Amino acid sequence: MPLIDKPLSELRVYQGRNPRPEDFDAYWDAALRELAATPPAPEFRRTTAINARGVDCFDLWFTGVGGARIYAKYLRPSGAQACPAVLQFHGYSGHSGDWTPRLSYVSQGFCVAAMDCRGQGGRSEETGGVLGTTLRGHIVRGLDDPDPRKLLFRQIFLDTAQLARVVMSLPEVDADRVGAMGGSQGGALTLACAALEPRVRRAAPVFPFLCDYQRTWEMDLAKDAYHELRDYFRFFDPRHEREEATFRKLGYIDLQFLVPRIRADVLMYTSLMDTICPPSTQFAAYNKITSHKDMVIYPDFGHENLPGESDSTLNFMLGL
Repeated sequence: MPLIDKPLSELRVYQGRNPRPEDFDAYWDAALRELAATPPAPEFRRTTAINARGVDCFDLWFTGVGGARIYAKYLRPSGAQACPAVLQFHGYSGHSGDWTPRLSYVSQGFCVAAMDCRGQGGRSEETGGVLGTTLRGHIVRGLDDPDPRKLLFRQIFLDTAQLARVVMSLPEVDADRVGAMGGSQGGALTLACAALEPRVRRAAPVFPFLCDYQRTWEMDLAKDAYHELRDYFRFFDPRHEREEATFRKLGYIDLQFLVPRIRADVLMYTSLMDTICPPSTQFAAYNKITSHKDMVIYPDFGHENLPGESDSTLNFMLGL
């Protein structure tokens, strides 16, 4: 078969290229302490956007680090008690989408929460000093600040854990049966959520983004979802005089270094012809997961809809 990356035998043992910051664990331990000190103050407002029979639908708002109010769609079966729940995360620059696709999970007795990432295409706030969205540029946002805590994806990763904690605290949810899922950026946030909130029991990331940035750069694939890496160097470091320091700082928000914290069962989907999130970058993360895991491989597919993935993920979550 054709290859756009390493042979599968090499992918299965690949350990990544991006440098890991020496204080990585201390960085994220401090981030979790900040999150623990951030009261989520959840607010539920019943929506009129959809009137599905037997389903309660709410606009959910909660507070993330830095005071941002984060939005999520929340659905539950009417009269729900001790239900499993799934957390859903969207692709880069997008939003949580329509209510209707969540109904398949609600019909199986799940509560569902679908989050809008701060500053992207949805309703969540990005408290960067201005009103409105930032939409893109989130990989490099905060990269030039001397304080690595200003990296925007740090805050977004923490938002996923805050959402998990809000949902797990609800009386209708069984906190021991919560899963996370999503594709591309949503796959990355699925891994982040399971890493930062280890009570998450099942995680189903699809071709996850935000892994092994240096490998993406070296493959000349810093375009499409990763194009801001190329723009950053062209505009702010055209001679690559700070290349090593740049990739080391990006290591704070590289999922391959967070995933060893995961305790959940993981079902990952990877496309071997993916030129958006290269397979090797995904394997860099997958190979560091130490909990029970499995990978479903699509040899001929790229960054696109994967036949059978939705059904397989539902079956996986039904095991909660």
